[in-house]
Amino acid sequence: MIATSLGHIGSILIYPLAFLFVLTIVVFVHEFGHFWVGRRCGVGVKAFSIGFGRELLGWNDRHGTRWKVSAVPLGGYVKFVGDMNGASVPDDAQMARMSPEERAVSFHHQSLAKRAAVVAAGPVANFILAILVFAGIAFFTGRQVLAPRIEAVQPGSAAEAAGFQAGDLVRSIDGHTIASFSDMQRIISTSAGDALDFLVDRGGRSLSLNATPAVKEIDVPGFGKQRMGLLGLQGSRDPADLQHVTYGPLDSLEIGIGETWSVVDRTFNYLGKLVSGRESPQQLSGPIGIMRVSGDVAAMGGIGPLVGLIAILSVSIGLLNLFPIPLLDGGHLLFYAIEAIRGRPLSDRAQEIGFRIGLALVVMLMLFATWNDIVHLGASLSGRGT
Repeated sequence: MIATSLGHIGSILIYPLAFLFVLTIVVFVHEFGHFWVGRRCGVGVKAFSIGFGRELLGWNDRHGTRWKVSAVPLGGYVKFVGDMNGASVPDDAQMARMSPEERAVSFHHQSLAKRAAVVAAGPVANFILAILVFAGIAFFTGRQVLAPRIEAVQPGSAAEAAGFQAGDLVRSIDGHTIASFSDMQRIISTSAGDALDFLVDRGGRSLSLNATPAVKEIDVPGFGKQRMGLLGLQGSRDPADLQHVTYGPLDSLEIGIGETWSVVDRTFNYLGKLVSGRESPQQLSGPIGIMRVSGDVAAMGGIGPLVGLIAILSVSIGLLNLFPIPLLDGGHLLFYAIEAIRGRPLSDRAQEIGFRIGLALVVMLMLFATWNDIVHLGASLSGRGT
């Protein structure tokens, strides 16, 4: 009984531990991007925090920056000289009392180019992390590559209607070269209801086929029902079509860039369909969903797949922060773009209104995503989901 209870406790603890492992690395890299470029631009840094709220532990470095871990582990921030808070909202009262020496290191007294570089550095650091992780996985482990050859076509499927036959070798989809069966799956799964142009090799002859993946809903742990594209093609089971491929440093880096772009492309693909009403907002997930996925990945695959999840989440957080919403990095960059066009910044009142609208949007998005998580979790616990 004791051993069983300890096993249950261990299986439960893996979820928050995996979540903290993944999120802490992604947040640290994002904030370190802001910090590193800020320091190089001569900006004074007052605090570097992982988490929000009450400080749990911390220390001061030789430059006077307070490094700390805070109680709410759902993000982090870098607070520069002149900031009111971790969102880089200017502290007008503090700046009015600054000495010339303080103004020299104040974030809000830097040139427009320096401020933009510091803000953009966070998302850029996330993309660099993702590229390096994907590249590292390719370099150290290689890949099992299954040729994009068709073993069988499901009767009555969209593939059969399009004219696919067993033995077809897919060369490209919509002009994109297909090197493996997984490349084909990735495009098809994110193209539900979209017409795709296939170039296939059939016995040495090149043929063009047009197929529209059917829409299928599947239950994904932590995310509830997801809309996926399905053609009805079965991959080859011939051992000759499966090979282990190793990559050198440059090829691995190319794969890292390609995988990172693939995440960005799928995200924009989903958002475009969301706006047009062809995707459901129920697929949006928040902290609970990320925790479930992190725990499931850690429990089933260990540290390797968890590192891969870090790369995916890093791209997602970097991309989210570039959205032109005041309070996020993209919102600051939007204000700087307006400043560059006008030749002067927006008024304090306009920026304050923008930050309030941004805060409301972020809070509403977080609440909606968390509600989705709760609904998905409830469905899973009641046996209506996976």
